[in-house]
Amino acid sequence: MVLTRSLVNSRAHEYREQEPLYAVEEEQLETLPSAFTSGEYGRRDAVWVVRWYYRRFLGDYPDDERRDAEERFRNNDVEAVRDAIADAVDASDAAAGVDSLTTLEAVDVPVASAFLMFIDPEEYVVVGPREWSALREAGELSRPYPDPPSVSQYETYLECCRSLAARFDCDLWTLYRALWRLSEYATE
Repeated sequence: MVLTRSLVNSRAHEYREQEPLYAVEEEQLETLPSAFTSGEYGRRDAVWVVRWYYRRFLGDYPDDERRDAEERFRNNDVEAVRDAIADAVDASDAAAGVDSLTTLEAVDVPVASAFLMFIDPEEYVVVGPREWSALREAGELSRPYPDPPSVSQYETYLECCRSLAARFDCDLWTLYRALWRLSEYATE
């Protein structure tokens, strides 16, 4: 597979038409960045990001592991969550943002990347096996998905995504939607 602007745009449009979480994702991308930046959000907003990370797989992620991660995240002290998100908002780069978020229970690099995307979708994009696999299949990443990726592996993935978004003149959210649909795991 060769990634092109046309392919990215068509798959992103397909995502919009076929993925059941699109409307709520779009709404959260409009509201959460300013809420996280201003600190004007509730615990439910932070929990939503964790739930979204796992539930976007629509049953392909083991239910017991998903529930365990959600429960462990809910067990974090409210102030610890607020401090980690505030530090991620103020972070100078992806590594600093991930480092602040992974201090929380149940937040590994992929979940931290989801938080970063909902903090600043113009700068960050979530990482997971589907997106990574699509990039690998296209020859943009050489290694299989590291489960879970390290901070430096996320930075490599992020730079790849930023480069592709610049090449195709699209935002990271559009690229994410295309990669999700292009993944070998996507169901028709």
